[in-house]
Amino acid sequence: MCLSIPSKVVKISEDKSICTVDTMGVQREASLMMMGEDDVKIGDYVLLHIGFVMNKIDEEEALASIDTYKEILELMDEEERRQAILDDDACENRTVNGL
Repeated sequence: MCLSIPSKVVKISEDKSICTVDTMGVQREASLMMMGEDDVKIGDYVLLHIGFVMNKIDEEEALASIDTYKEILELMDEEERRQAILDDDACENRTVNGL
């Protein structure tokens, strides 16, 4: 299962097609093609799916979600954390309907 963890936008390319997001300390690039021009700004929290920013999320809601994810991770043992990371990495290779 793919879960979208709120990610903070930390950089936007000059042409505004790609942004760099920080997801709980991990930075990665994401496409802004699904968003309108100037919809996303540095400091915004966004949700990603298969490498695309799909929408913005309110900062208060984003921080509450991140706190919940941290609580879940604390309850997992090392093998469960490893598997969650592997599952998340594989998620980007799936189609929108999960197949």
